[in-house]
Amino acid sequence: MKAPKKTISTLHAGANQLRIIGGRWRGTKLKFPNIAAIRPTPDRVRETVFNWLQTDVLDAQCLDLFAGSGALGLEALSRGARTVTLVDREVAIGSYLRDALQRLQCEQSIVQSMDSLEFLRGPSRPFDIVFLDPPFAASMDTNLLSQVCTQLESRDWLSTHAWIYIESPASMGSPNSIANWPSNWALHRSKQTGQVGYHLVRRISK
Repeated sequence: MKAPKKTISTLHAGANQLRIIGGRWRGTKLKFPNIAAIRPTPDRVRETVFNWLQTDVLDAQCLDLFAGSGALGLEALSRGARTVTLVDREVAIGSYLRDALQRLQCEQSIVQSMDSLEFLRGPSRPFDIVFLDPPFAASMDTNLLSQVCTQLESRDWLSTHAWIYIESPASMGSPNSIANWPSNWALHRSKQTGQVGYHLVRRISK
């Protein structure tokens, strides 16, 4: 009998539990709030993404703009990032992330409970790596991604050769087709696992 095709929900199943897969906290499990929109990046996707980044994550200043479970930001910290700023508009997620960081005895991070576009309109500072993994329902709104990418580039949120990771429904295709895609962003790697598309973008200095 042919196995059923995986859906997004089964692909990310795990009883609201996140497992850090590499670095100093490897194997640590964290239980995140029961919020339907939280969709942790699957283990095998995270492994691929951090293989792509390799040593660039070491001592990097990172921004996890739709933090959710913290799968990407916490993984970066575990693998040697200098700092990670985790942003999510859900207050319950902010509380969970602060508790998780306290449990991990990690002080090199900031949690902001606010909307991503509101955050980007605030005072900026350059980041070396930016993770963009909005809830899939939100990421289908290409206007949101367009605004986020435009703000990142135009308001000096990126270091000269920053990496931008984008995760979205595979049906969206390549992210560089969205409106107002910055002309100095180059798609470096792109893959699909089930219904998840994931892409690594390199900023090229103008």
